[in-house]
Amino acid sequence: MKFTLSWLKDHLETEAPLSAILDALTDLGLEVEEVDDPADRLGAFSIARVIEAVQHPDADRLRLCRVETYPDGPGTAPQEVQVVCGAPNARTGLVGVFAPVGTHIPGTGVDLKPGVIRGVESNGMLCSGRELEVSEDHDGILDLPADAPLGARYIDWAGLNDPMIYIKVTPNRPDALGVRGIARDLAARGLGRLKPRAIAPVPGAFACPVSVTIDPALKERGCPLFMGRVIRGVTNGPSPAWLQARLRAIGLRPISALVDITNFFTFDLNRPLHVFDAGLIRGSLRIHPAAGGEELAALNDKTYRLAPGMMVISDDAGVESIAGIVGGAPSGVTEGTTDVFLESAYWDPITIAATGRALKVNSDARYRFERGVDPAFTGPGLEAATAMILELCGGTASEVVSDGAVPDTDRSYAFDPARVVSLVGMDIPEDDQRATLTALGFRLEGDRAHPPTWRPDILGEADLIEEVARIASLTKLAARPMARPQPGVPRPVLTPMQRREGAARRTMAALGFNECITYSFIDADAAALFGGGSDAVRLENPISSEMTHLRPDLLPGLLRAAARNQTRGQGDLALFEVGPVFTGGEPGEETLVATGLRIGHAGPRDPHASRRPVDVFDARADAEAVLAAIGAPAARIWRGTGPAWHPGRSGALRLGPKLTLAEFGEVHPRVLAALDVKGPAVAFTLHIAAAPLPRARTTTRPALAVSDLQAVERDFAFVVASDIEAQAVLTAAQGADKTLIDSVRLFDEFTGPKAEAQMGEGRKSLAITVRLQPRDRTLTEAEIEAVAARVVDKVAKATGGTLRG
Repeated sequence: MKFTLSWLKDHLETEAPLSAILDALTDLGLEVEEVDDPADRLGAFSIARVIEAVQHPDADRLRLCRVETYPDGPGTAPQEVQVVCGAPNARTGLVGVFAPVGTHIPGTGVDLKPGVIRGVESNGMLCSGRELEVSEDHDGILDLPADAPLGARYIDWAGLNDPMIYIKVTPNRPDALGVRGIARDLAARGLGRLKPRAIAPVPGAFACPVSVTIDPALKERGCPLFMGRVIRGVTNGPSPAWLQARLRAIGLRPISALVDITNFFTFDLNRPLHVFDAGLIRGSLRIHPAAGGEELAALNDKTYRLAPGMMVISDDAGVESIAGIVGGAPSGVTEGTTDVFLESAYWDPITIAATGRALKVNSDARYRFERGVDPAFTGPGLEAATAMILELCGGTASEVVSDGAVPDTDRSYAFDPARVVSLVGMDIPEDDQRATLTALGFRLEGDRAHPPTWRPDILGEADLIEEVARIASLTKLAARPMARPQPGVPRPVLTPMQRREGAARRTMAALGFNECITYSFIDADAAALFGGGSDAVRLENPISSEMTHLRPDLLPGLLRAAARNQTRGQGDLALFEVGPVFTGGEPGEETLVATGLRIGHAGPRDPHASRRPVDVFDARADAEAVLAAIGAPAARIWRGTGPAWHPGRSGALRLGPKLTLAEFGEVHPRVLAALDVKGPAVAFTLHIAAAPLPRARTTTRPALAVSDLQAVERDFAFVVASDIEAQAVLTAAQGADKTLIDSVRLFDEFTGPKAEAQMGEGRKSLAITVRLQPRDRTLTEAEIEAVAARVVDKVAKATGGTLRG
């Protein structure tokens, strides 16, 4: 949002310096992005008089001028300076603009230095309009009236000392897209008084020949209110100099009086308007959804093809304007326009935003309507613009025609002055709070506050408190410690899941992983590789083609990060991320997981040949370490994982057939190829919330149970089918006696052709060690043999294995 200081003072009566205004704007949340102060560029140029101008002795086109300057300002002692000038209008007695030595000339980019021109000294310069960038005139130097005050700054005398201010307006502050809204904030802060603005209705001299109707399908939301009137007999010449100067100062090109007036109201009062050439309108105007396929040559010299449902304004001949966004060239005003139809409407922000984004049209009107203009100002804005058109262009106005009504935006929220202390921490007297809200346009009725119609962002009690604190200035917020609710050690504030998440992060970092934070959105092809990509997780309005779906897994982001690192020469990687994955787009259809990825080798190159590629056992060890860190119970290894894992080199850690705590293993080669990753690559995914929480927590550690009795170990070799997993044998043996059996380990596997030659085709041998730990007495041989028999029996029932002879 751009405006000038003089423009601001049209609404704000203030004596505050520019620096104070700029500081206040940023402090109020209207961050100042840029200030273009003419004094910085033109402050050194002063008004001077040529005492005498004679012919240069050695150049026909140069004049030697004696210039009377006043370096200390008007009314001080004059100083005579010799200047060599090439302007054809340089003459004795001319009053012009003088630049002393050391001045930067903005039109040429030159810094003036003392010089000698054709053997004659020159100490300064008499300037043209182009050299000062105040006009395009370069035929001669500026020729000012004889009564111009000598020694005064040129910008002060010419009225050019008007700084342009550019502020950044956040999307929730549409009222600040008008100069009056900015002035209102400054007045509430105490930097001046908001000038009253009374808008008197302009009486209609005749019935409006153009009627307007809103399609019933749009009246509820798309266009609640449309108003307009015809003005006959206008003269659409250039706008006044003051209006052109205002528009140029904010970067707009003056076009004609009618167009300039609508642009002025857009920035002055945040009221976009549009003028049609009434002589080019056929019949009445209708606001309706486009059927689709219509084309409109717009005023921005582009042609747009409309999609079905886009809101348009049409006459009997066809589409004349894209509603609230850009007008059409066929009905645009020109220098020959004598009759106009002036439109003022309230358009639904969502509808305008959707159409503007689809057509890729950026206009000042769209920028304001999609953020929300004041619906109650639709009629007064039309009256104010009518009065200015009549004043600057002449003519006679008709009666106002309209369809629809001002939407009801009245709402109220509880106003509790004590909430400022509890919510913000600032102690502001109640009278000051009420005065602030009243200055901002709120209507206070007891303990209820009604936001003004131009503040659609006020949606609750907290917003009222924010307004009070913002105007009072958050820089006055003093830091102070929070009060303890009770003496002693405070209770933990982190939930068990938050503690688990932190423990998982710390453990993975300790294992050598580097944390990544990737986007929650991925492309459809990558999502499909991990079992996702359905319509349930597809975004309606993705920001790019690579972010169309919610991620079903963290591995796509980590693998893409690994691929980028590999292209830069980093082959050995260990990356992890903790974040949500999604099975749908509704609340509750997301799960917090922790994923680790290792690629390349497990260690650096060394002379001992210890370097090896990462494998499935690295991923298993990582997964088990993180599960132990978060307090999960011991889990069994099961086969069966998702499509992204290698089918023969992956597994799952589960507490039962359905409760999966983690998956681990090699990433499927097909996935690596699709994501341009060079293997080997192993990973694990841990479901943080899946592990059950402990039933109770004790404040002391359990007693250490150490037996002083000798442990007994027995070895067993079982002949089993080749497809029997060793884990099945270990689990069966462990269950033979849960009291005496302390551990079971696999120490040998005999497989292959030699094994089959001895034990039969499709058979192998698995040898295990069973460790028995007596608790209260030494075991007898009979007791040991009984346990051994139960081990053999359990393994035989579970796997069909027999003792190897």
